[in-house]
Amino acid sequence: MADNQTPDIVYTKVDEAPELASASLLPIIKAFAAPAGVTIGTRDISLAGRILATFPEHLSEQQRVSDDLALLGELVKTPEANVIKLPNISASEPQLVAAVKELQAQGYALPDYPYAPATDEEKAIRAKYDTIKGSAVNPVLREGNSDRRAAAAVKNYAQKNPHRMGDWTADSKTTVSAMAGGDFFSNETSVTLKDAATAKIVLETDAGETVLKEAVSYPAGTVVDATFMSAKALDAFLAEQIEETKKAGTLFSLHMKATMMKVSDPIIFGHAVKAWLAPVFDKFGDKMAELGVNPNGGLGALLERVSGEPEILAAIDEVTATRPPMYMVNSDKGITNLHVPSDVIIDASMPALIRAGGKGWGPDGKEADTNCVIPDNSYAPVYDEAIKFFKANGKLNPATAGTVQNLGLMAQKAEEYGSHPTTFEIPEDGVVKMVLENGTVIHEHKVEKGDIWRSASVRKAPIEDWVALAIERQKITGYRSIFWLDANRAHDAELIAYVKPILEAKGVADKFEIMSPAEATKASLETITKGENTIAITGNVLRDYLTDLFPILELATSAKMLSIVKLMQGGGLFETGAGGSAPKHVQQLQEENHLRWDSLGEFCALGESFKFLAAAKGNAKAMVLGEAVDAATQGILDDNRSPSRKVGEPDNRDSHYWFARYWAEALAAQSDDAELAGHFAPIAAQLAEKEAEITGELAAAQGAPADLGGYYHGDAAKTAAVMRPSATLNAIIG
Repeated sequence: MADNQTPDIVYTKVDEAPELASASLLPIIKAFAAPAGVTIGTRDISLAGRILATFPEHLSEQQRVSDDLALLGELVKTPEANVIKLPNISASEPQLVAAVKELQAQGYALPDYPYAPATDEEKAIRAKYDTIKGSAVNPVLREGNSDRRAAAAVKNYAQKNPHRMGDWTADSKTTVSAMAGGDFFSNETSVTLKDAATAKIVLETDAGETVLKEAVSYPAGTVVDATFMSAKALDAFLAEQIEETKKAGTLFSLHMKATMMKVSDPIIFGHAVKAWLAPVFDKFGDKMAELGVNPNGGLGALLERVSGEPEILAAIDEVTATRPPMYMVNSDKGITNLHVPSDVIIDASMPALIRAGGKGWGPDGKEADTNCVIPDNSYAPVYDEAIKFFKANGKLNPATAGTVQNLGLMAQKAEEYGSHPTTFEIPEDGVVKMVLENGTVIHEHKVEKGDIWRSASVRKAPIEDWVALAIERQKITGYRSIFWLDANRAHDAELIAYVKPILEAKGVADKFEIMSPAEATKASLETITKGENTIAITGNVLRDYLTDLFPILELATSAKMLSIVKLMQGGGLFETGAGGSAPKHVQQLQEENHLRWDSLGEFCALGESFKFLAAAKGNAKAMVLGEAVDAATQGILDDNRSPSRKVGEPDNRDSHYWFARYWAEALAAQSDDAELAGHFAPIAAQLAEKEAEITGELAAAQGAPADLGGYYHGDAAKTAAVMRPSATLNAIIG
């Protein structure tokens, strides 16, 4: 259970690698914060925690947990909020089902996930589970806009110690392929509501009217979009790309966001699975449906369902032999791009491929050029332009490259990531309309069965806050500042109508540029190639994509980003980078007790959180703690104390020892607070004196498999034993 009272700083309990790291780091943070009178509490927003909180009626009194996501959702709307938010699983269907099965095996009487709900009870259960899937956490917590950038210490280190980049050549066959029409981009319409309004979404067919959504309320000034993707156009495009890939002799790869876009993108992913195995579905579709095959769940789940059907398996092998080689998630284990929807996430997969010189791993375990299939044209041009740039200019040099900072419009479920409740797979041919209470039709699209229709919105207050944040950052930095908005896209045109008058009214219009995402990509790459800096001022999805793309090119990882969310009610949310939750790191720990997760993002967020607390509550000791965290972080970088990737070498736990030591030394050495200096001087001395013992105990822990007591819902005692194996360090920290 979480803390009953709101602590000074809330540290989130999450999933996978960052949660394992917390088992080691959080005791250190609590021990160092206490002498400054700073309380550190936790709230559980892990996938398992959210599942348990959603089904209290199925659990015993002792098993029930508080709905910490809802509690945090209220906290971030207050000036008192100070939250350090680590990456959590944005669950795909296979991940959700796996977590439920694990919890059931641990004695939690949760209902099974209904793949095809038939009864009212099953539909109600499915509806509850669906609220947990995808980006269920971030839209609730992000009550402010995003300020993401590389911390100065991190950027300096990256320039002094440049990471390896793959070579680009002008004759690379790697390309981005997107739909020529019929996609979300081409079908989008957008309006700005002058007055507060409530709209219903209806589908009109020959048989009558079906209400898709009874009522969606919007305050005055909200930008409301609607669009759809044609299923026929999508299928034709995917079939074409499979053939084009084969002709080109490249790898076929699909890049989606089936976690955050939890309604639309799994459907698109399912279309790709069906296109890949089209002859198999043509011949055995009915039989596969009887077996419970849902292509949206991916090729891996499909193969499990048909594992007892040799005729279908043979047909799959036969079709696969005629297809181009596929981009692989894990060549050694035969896990393809189409196996699991959550295995290939565009904002991580595309930057990694670009960093590698346009190469992806094929089924033969070798690197090859790749056809990067990104169906929708809203953001595909960003990656297309980046690939064209590097083909023409060669790879980026991290030693001399400038930086791209990002200011993202994400508050209050802004834009596409808030569209889940208003996204529908169309059941019949007809016309979808958004109709206001007074009868005004604000959007209307002629659709066909299977099309994917969605509406998204962004409110006036977040837009104005976003522009104000951009003006503030440009004034502080003087960097080239670009609004990534396409005047030819309906939604962006509405935002431009907000942005321009604000800039003009503030007298700063000459300090900003407005460019389409493709133009802005080229301009930003040209800027950082010259060693200069720029600020990308973007919408919500581009915020997500760019805060992986540029950090991976500049720093080799997005996990080390400083990510500050200035909450609109005055509080602070400090996100620990954009590095995901790293399932492969957990697998390595389970197999050989080595965790390569780098907590640098946590260190950066922690320092900012302490400094924010100092300013908000007048706690001078918290400022001393925060400044000492910055010094410790610099020490980790300067002395190369970050984790290694290989077993037997220093890992995450070693970096936490060095962080604690550097932090204690900085606190002992500072002269702003004699009481803190006196408290930490003997701790610093002990940590230095016992270095050999501590590092020896940490090294001795590696090599053998690690028992965590669970993957999604581990045993706290077992996890602590794995992540805190140095008795000497534990005794010093307390």
